[in-house]
Amino acid sequence: MSSEKLRPLLIVEDDPALQKQMRWALDQYQTLTAEDREGALVQVRRYMPPVVTMDLGLPPDADSVTEGFTLLEQILSIAPDTKIIVLTGQNDRTNALRAIGLGAYDFFAKPFEIDMLGLTIERAYRLYDLQQENSRLQLMQQPDVLSGLISRDPEVLRVCRTVEKVAVSDATVLVLGESGTGKELIARGVHAASARRGERFIAINCAAIPDNLLESELFGYEKGAFTGAAKTTPGKIETAHRGTLMLDEIGDLPHSLQAKLLRFLQERVIERIGGRQEIPIDVRIVCATHQDLKALIKEGRFREDLYYRLAEIVLNIPPLRARHGDTALLAHAFVRRFATEQNRGPMTLREDALRAVESYDWPGNVRELENCIKRAVIMADGNQITVEDIGLDPGQNEQETSLDLRQLREQVEKRVIITALARADGNVQKAADMMGVSRPTIYDLMHRFGLK
Repeated sequence: MSSEKLRPLLIVEDDPALQKQMRWALDQYQTLTAEDREGALVQVRRYMPPVVTMDLGLPPDADSVTEGFTLLEQILSIAPDTKIIVLTGQNDRTNALRAIGLGAYDFFAKPFEIDMLGLTIERAYRLYDLQQENSRLQLMQQPDVLSGLISRDPEVLRVCRTVEKVAVSDATVLVLGESGTGKELIARGVHAASARRGERFIAINCAAIPDNLLESELFGYEKGAFTGAAKTTPGKIETAHRGTLMLDEIGDLPHSLQAKLLRFLQERVIERIGGRQEIPIDVRIVCATHQDLKALIKEGRFREDLYYRLAEIVLNIPPLRARHGDTALLAHAFVRRFATEQNRGPMTLREDALRAVESYDWPGNVRELENCIKRAVIMADGNQITVEDIGLDPGQNEQETSLDLRQLREQVEKRVIITALARADGNVQKAADMMGVSRPTIYDLMHRFGLK
């Protein structure tokens, strides 16, 4: 044990006897001690301990909680990820709730059982390690251009790799997927990874603009072209010159404009409404839709020749319900993001809330999940989000049963490891503990199924 470096644990306690007892009971850590606020801050800045236990009643006024709350806020401002366990002889629920609200990890009233405190400290270290490893994974697992796309799903990761390959070309990209799956995020990733990243990215929603205005929005118009055309105005295509133009919901493009868009794609020139001059345009086109374009072609609502012009590269984003493990992974990420944005301090999903999130179908996909977590972060009373805060009615999904035992076993193993890694927020050791296997077994399974 002497060769193993012990992890630092800071004990802020002005009672020498209790301080000695805690150091003796918690000898598996490098116990650092401080008797007052100034001494504690010195230790925090020097050692950056992952976990701190502290009394609220500190000198020079041990009968008040002023020094304790001041220290709590100062530690979290220096080291926001530090887990602080508040210990106090003042069995006051108001102070406990205030401490948790300010960002404390847990609260113990004196006298306390040292064994229970030890278990809480151990959990605090695990949570700290989980968050640190997740931060490292987020930096490693995705390219910068797709940093906002959080996933462990093999199909989504395959889309990311395709984006990296096609971005350097000028091929037209068609992004397919249900509403809320992140189609614009993919489109922006294509632009950010391309040679056009220094130029403008322009997005226009073809379904959000009335048909009689969409042509002028896309192609622009000359002064006097129609009533109200007081000046010459370039359209979105012209504005995106040398950059990237995203045509969102391309399936809703009126049939009358499809021929004009096709001509632009073939000739790479436009004419403003009311104009006679051909204007050459150099722009990368990325389209997106939640509709089945091939079905629209059969119905005569979408031109087949336009489809093949747009579908040089097709990226299909699976819905959230088909992305095993991503629901929990995204939920953890959204909690951290919105807790920071709302100045709520560190927050976590309670087990019942996590199960509710995982069992729901999410018909609105990532966008619905994002909105749900944001609402829960705002409405939660403490630092833990409960199933009541989530407010979901989990649906039961019918699953087809395979009779091929080998195939079924592999499917289950893959689903379980992806789900475990997601619920553990990327922490391999915690995922191994959940599954009841060793860490090397986890790595073997990850290698077998191509997981990172």
